[in-house]
Amino acid sequence: MKQKINCIILDDEPFAVRLLNDYALKAGVLHVVYAGSDVYEVMKILRSENIDLIFIDIQMPELTGIEMMKMFNKNHNFIVTTAYAEYALEAFDFHVVDFLLKPIIFNRFYQSVEKFIQWQQAFAPTSQTEYLLIRADRKYYKIAFEEIIYIEGLKDYIRIHTANDKVMMLENMKDILEKLPENRFMRIHRSYIIATDKIKVIEGNRIQMRNMDFVTVGETYRKPFSEWIENNGM
Repeated sequence: MKQKINCIILDDEPFAVRLLNDYALKAGVLHVVYAGSDVYEVMKILRSENIDLIFIDIQMPELTGIEMMKMFNKNHNFIVTTAYAEYALEAFDFHVVDFLLKPIIFNRFYQSVEKFIQWQQAFAPTSQTEYLLIRADRKYYKIAFEEIIYIEGLKDYIRIHTANDKVMMLENMKDILEKLPENRFMRIHRSYIIATDKIKVIEGNRIQMRNMDFVTVGETYRKPFSEWIENNGM
């Protein structure tokens, strides 16, 4: 990784802040944008700057690490630093790369940074990407575009339907659509994105997909869908 990783260190213990900041400098691959205990300053930074990684303590007086992760989970990655192992399961509901139990030694800190770097290198999107990498149920799923039959929107969540599985994750329809190749996927309803090559039958405004599920074409999407039918000789 040529470019340094922009990171934030958030902890209410001054000693922990100094220690982690020293570790970050020693690691040589991190650029510390902020190191301190002001959660509101961190919130301001996260809304205005590109931050790759956040080292975050769980127990803080004004806003807990869990509350912060709930607010910024979608677009940020976290390494949790805490003295309380019982928070591990709850923390892994978010984009947590690793869980560091205090007192933290440098070797363990560096292993976490390496883990994040390897994850980024393995799953960084490129023009040749043929899959989605998603986090659900405290696991990462690599789902090939070819496997996706349709995607169902459920308020703040989506459910990805494949021939053999259904995977639910915290995401919205607009953001997931931007990650899909537009020549292969189409939104046909506020609650449905379909893989156009997985259509089995079109009957009016109802579509039967290859897994035999039916989806409906919403009124807003009927004109572009009709145009797609005409352009594809269906």
